[in-house]
Amino acid sequence: MPTPVAPLRAPALAAVLLLALSACADPEAQGAAESGGAGGESPFNLAAEQDRVRAEAVPEIAGLVPEEIREDGALTVGHSSGGAPPLAFYADDDETVIGVETDVAQLVADVLDLEYRPEATGWDNLFLSVESGRYEAVFSNVTVTEERKDLFDFATYRVDTVSFEAATGHGFDEIAEPADIAGLSVAVGSGTNQEEILLRWDQENQDAGLEPADLQYYQTDSDTYLALQSGRIDLYLGPTPSASYHVEVARETEIVGTISGGGEVRAEIAAMTLKDNGLVEAVNAALDEVIGSGRYQEVLERWAVDGEAVTESEINPPGLPRS
Repeated sequence: MPTPVAPLRAPALAAVLLLALSACADPEAQGAAESGGAGGESPFNLAAEQDRVRAEAVPEIAGLVPEEIREDGALTVGHSSGGAPPLAFYADDDETVIGVETDVAQLVADVLDLEYRPEATGWDNLFLSVESGRYEAVFSNVTVTEERKDLFDFATYRVDTVSFEAATGHGFDEIAEPADIAGLSVAVGSGTNQEEILLRWDQENQDAGLEPADLQYYQTDSDTYLALQSGRIDLYLGPTPSASYHVEVARETEIVGTISGGGEVRAEIAAMTLKDNGLVEAVNAALDEVIGSGRYQEVLERWAVDGEAVTESEINPPGLPRS
């Protein structure tokens, strides 16, 4: 049975973010950050030229790459175009994808002695593109689930945590369990593991006779935060790195609770490859190599997500249970 993840405290995350070095997200959020928004500038470098942390090729590990994938000498990696800093998002040229996900993927490609070829697409298309063979791997904050393991292989590289964000001065106590969201309106991304957590919590509350939560869905982060500031919603549940970034840049919200991306169980973020094509073993070995060399830690510290670091990569660990 996976073990619960200890909550990450907002003050510690904030302190790390203020020391971070590089990036931002969609053009609207980026504009707000550069103009100061409600009080801050991005702690990250938004330029397309990122001066990424790099790794050396390791022939023994590169030799694990299946021949059909090695033929063109490149690793084509999918990233979500709908991401938010500091995960995977557009640089200030509105074309180049930057963030912790791209930097980890670059390290893996380096060790495998392959050219790193990033491509950005919509979240749902990431999975279809791996199935079709367009992408050889995906690095995009993907959580391991038992259902996804039917079609894909996974090599883990981060612990998955999510955070509740509220407008400053909200008056809420810490959000830590299902009863804490009873009667509240909560924004969440459709089709995400965060949504599954809220649906599960809400059903548990209703079974216990508590007031139901009102789940809200918005197309963009800017719409979500406008609703949060105007009081149309009480909370927003999203990835901890993005929530922490927004808190520090906008200075309009605060984190009021952090939980595992699996709710009551440990959740893992992983690189995703096609099931049984042999690539996952090479990716796993490359991740262990950069973890051991310290390059991985440099990348996570650069993007202020070292609170989600792992000490080794695992292939296909227990995933979130089927819904």
